[in-house]
Amino acid sequence: MVRRKNTSYRSREHLTIDEVNELIHGAGCRGRHKHRDSTLVLMMFRHGLRASEACDLKWDAVLWKEAQIMINRAKRGDSGTHPLLKDEVEALRELKRIYPNSYYIFAGEQGKNLSVDSVQRIVNEAGKVAKLGIKVHPHMLRHACGYHLVNQDAHLLEIQSYLGHKNIQNTAKYTKLKTTNYKTFQWD
Repeated sequence: MVRRKNTSYRSREHLTIDEVNELIHGAGCRGRHKHRDSTLVLMMFRHGLRASEACDLKWDAVLWKEAQIMINRAKRGDSGTHPLLKDEVEALRELKRIYPNSYYIFAGEQGKNLSVDSVQRIVNEAGKVAKLGIKVHPHMLRHACGYHLVNQDAHLLEIQSYLGHKNIQNTAKYTKLKTTNYKTFQWD
């Protein structure tokens, strides 16, 4: 069976900031690993993480004193260090307390890292709990990050660097999602 284009499943591939917040809340209301799952969704959004990048995050990437995290990008993307906001540091500290022996930040029952399939399941189920009305997948959080940054008028080169894009054309697609692009049009 050939998979149809994404547009046959949904009209858009990103989430709004309100939808992301609902998704974070939804992730924290389901399953046995509520804190892990809500932190996962938060970090995926804030740092534009692909599912595989979130799965591969290790505790040694967290620079606690500096409130920073090293992001190793997949798909030959440019890796970099991102700042951590206070709520992220607190969420990560609690996660470390809950899973003290895990090498990975987002660990499963046996302390091994979550699989991409597990992340997809967590995000999908959180979307159902949040009742967003659309089928949610993990990459929508990466797109939501780009969408959010472009709507804050972040410079395209900064967004490119933050998301680790090698090619600026991959970043430029977010300018098409910018809601302020057409607000100055006059219709009367």
